[in-house]
Amino acid sequence: MTTDSPAVHLTDVRLDRGGRAVLEHIDLVVPRGSITAVLGPSGSGKSTLLAALTGELQPAAGTIEVLGAPLPRSQRALLQLRKSIGVLLQGNGLLTDLSVADNVALPLRAHTQLPPALIDRLVAMKLHAVGLRAAAELYPRELSGGMARRVALARALALDPPLMIYDEPLTGLDPIASGVIMSLIARLNASLGLTSIIVTHHVHETLPIADRAIVIANGRIVFSGTPTELQATADPLVLQFLRGDPDGPIAFDAVARAGLALEEPA
Repeated sequence: MTTDSPAVHLTDVRLDRGGRAVLEHIDLVVPRGSITAVLGPSGSGKSTLLAALTGELQPAAGTIEVLGAPLPRSQRALLQLRKSIGVLLQGNGLLTDLSVADNVALPLRAHTQLPPALIDRLVAMKLHAVGLRAAAELYPRELSGGMARRVALARALALDPPLMIYDEPLTGLDPIASGVIMSLIARLNASLGLTSIIVTHHVHETLPIADRAIVIANGRIVFSGTPTELQATADPLVLQFLRGDPDGPIAFDAVARAGLALEEPA
């Protein structure tokens, strides 16, 4: 892996689901140290793109490089790569029968041979980073939505991955909790030297912390640029998404009519 290469580089990628193309001609460069917002309406293919970046879905065409190396095909190599990618799941994915501390410790216990005392210290550090060190002994059912999201973030950071992917990090959160999560993402990205990709349809909450933004619609990337350039766009397709207009070049039921699988719940 070379440190001067982009964190993520996609070249003319096509991604299929159920024998049909969901995304085509995808070119994407994510510089190291940046925050990139991947925006688009529900069912546009954002989660399909996420699956490709983690190796869950192999491209039907084109090339994908992650952290300076081609995406591996063998399961063993993919497992090694995934240790370098932290993923904050849309539903948090916390195990309800484990305490907050044990949830965060799970990746460390599964993928390292570190002694228990050191794991405990690392867990305390990760929880401190998200402002929840005092919640270590609580259980997921005792947490608010915002707290649970921060615990999931601490777990995603447990193995110190250089690349973080956030899958709809604001789903189900109130405006205050959303602001806390976005501020935390920006702070951690800067302080830990991370590269972050935020997959979301929450435009106005995400753009203030993003360095670059892409918009996916109708099976392709329809915009790529800075947040300032996005706000100034005159593209009717992009404007429809930004404004939330029901009528326009993005049909509400376009995915269903095309017979494509709806891979995103919201």
